[in-house]
Amino acid sequence: MSVPSPIVATVREIIGAQYVLTDAVDTAPYLTDWRKSYTGVALAVVRPVTTEEVAKIVKACVAANTPIVPQGGNTSMVGGSVPDTTGRAIVLSLNRMNRIRSIDTDNDTLIAEAGVILQNLQLAAANVGRLFPLSLGAEGSCTIGGNLSTNAGGTNVLRYGNTRDLVLGLEVVTPSGEIWHGLSGLRKDNTGYDLKHWFVGAEGTLGIITAASLKLFPQPQARAVAMLAVASPAEAVKLLNRMKRAFADRLVGFELIARVCVELVLRHIPNTREPFANPHAWQVLVELNDSRADAPIGEWMERELGEAIESGEALDAVIATSDAQIVELWRMREEITEGQRLEGKNVKHDISIPISRIPAFIEKCDAALISAFPSISLVCFGHLGDGNLHYNCGIPAQGLANSEAINKIVYDHVDEFGGSISAEHGIGQLRREELTHRKSAVALEMMRQLKRALDPHNLMNPGKVI
Repeated sequence: MSVPSPIVATVREIIGAQYVLTDAVDTAPYLTDWRKSYTGVALAVVRPVTTEEVAKIVKACVAANTPIVPQGGNTSMVGGSVPDTTGRAIVLSLNRMNRIRSIDTDNDTLIAEAGVILQNLQLAAANVGRLFPLSLGAEGSCTIGGNLSTNAGGTNVLRYGNTRDLVLGLEVVTPSGEIWHGLSGLRKDNTGYDLKHWFVGAEGTLGIITAASLKLFPQPQARAVAMLAVASPAEAVKLLNRMKRAFADRLVGFELIARVCVELVLRHIPNTREPFANPHAWQVLVELNDSRADAPIGEWMERELGEAIESGEALDAVIATSDAQIVELWRMREEITEGQRLEGKNVKHDISIPISRIPAFIEKCDAALISAFPSISLVCFGHLGDGNLHYNCGIPAQGLANSEAINKIVYDHVDEFGGSISAEHGIGQLRREELTHRKSAVALEMMRQLKRALDPHNLMNPGKVI
């Protein structure tokens, strides 16, 4: 029997041997990312259950100069939650820290531990008549700690904002093993630096989020969902402006979908069907909601969409008339990623562009890519309402062979149109090098200074972000 490393033996003493995984069969699920793009090596996977245990583990790792890779549901799209191949690190899984600590319906707040699965958090809020609005494709397996560490977005950002906008306070274990008890329920607290924002979006490189105080909202009682056909992204932007004027914050979702996305879903996802009698080049999925059950938002939507069709902003519309139809229409959007995965390898881009400039970006970047790679498949979809596109590129039979050249074309156009190379997925390993070329020297140095100040030994998720 091999002798465990000193740090593994120490962690076993802290949390118990049964919660320190070292056998290959046990650690394998924690070492490969969701997209199967990165596989690392770790001394062990450790699974604490309290913040105090996390703090003790961090102190022990600092003493042993052992890197720590925090991990939630391991659903990162950019390789942010798995270790490198040196084998020096431990993976610190927070999936046992999965309690809802408290719910305050008068203050409309909920305190959840980092390992709470997003869907379970949504259900906990719904059980007390409230809404936690963060919603994304991986909500059945991703955790709130991971959502916070990447500042996740999803389909409701247009109305409720990113994860950053939903957090009031955090509990964090710092890189020195101290515990910051910052679980405030205050919406106004102007007492110096807002420390929670150091850790939201930092991907575990500045500390380990162990719990969060989160905002709740009234539970919607009325929903209206429609799929619309539009001639172009430019017409979709016109339609977005119409819907914002008509419905203001009742407008929750506004998703742009290219024709190729529909074809991928129809080809690979069982029990899906064409939304319209005739195919259209572009589609938009729209959702309204209201906290009053008697709000006639379906009638309002039907009237507004009728006017949009008359004006030419929309070509056709399918309005859901039942909960089952709402699920069916949203499924056409939510299964795009899975449909593309089943189609084959693709070069993914999670970009944001000023909404007003999205049509011109798509036109110009599409043309540049097709000129360079005539057989390329451009899978463009995403959250038009907040300017976030998933602009994915696939070349049949070539896989990822041209990813570097494709990335350069896409990111050069993103720069030209004043956008960002990462809207909601984060930087991780995948975009770390690209960040150094796309972020200003001043911004990069400020990020490095913050990293050095909080994590001078570079033990917190090394090799990610910066």
